[in-house]
Amino acid sequence: MLTSVDTDLIRVLADPLRLQIVTLLAQETLCTTHLVEETGARQTNLSNHLKVLREAGVVETEPCGRYTYYKLRPDVFAALAGQFADLAESARAAVENKRACP
Repeated sequence: MLTSVDTDLIRVLADPLRLQIVTLLAQETLCTTHLVEETGARQTNLSNHLKVLREAGVVETEPCGRYTYYKLRPDVFAALAGQFADLAESARAAVENKRACP
C-alpha cells in the first residue's frame, strides 16, 4: 500500500499562479494569450510557470499556427488523487494504532 504522496508535484502545484493556471486548464484548452487575460499575469511570468508545469508533466502543448495551446494531463491528477486515497485508507486503518511512550 502506498503511503506517501508525490512531493515534487505538490510543490509544483503549491504556487498560487500555477494552481490558478491548472484550474483554468481543467475547464478548457487555452493558449498563453488566454491565460494572460484570465490571470492578469505578465506573459514572461506566465511562460515561466507553464515551463515548470510542462517539465513536471502536468500540462502538454499543442502548437496551432503561431500560438501554443496548453491542456492538462488528467492521468497525472488521477494518479495524485490515488496517492491521496491510499494515504487516507492507511490513516483509516491505523486509527487505533498508538505507539506507547518509553
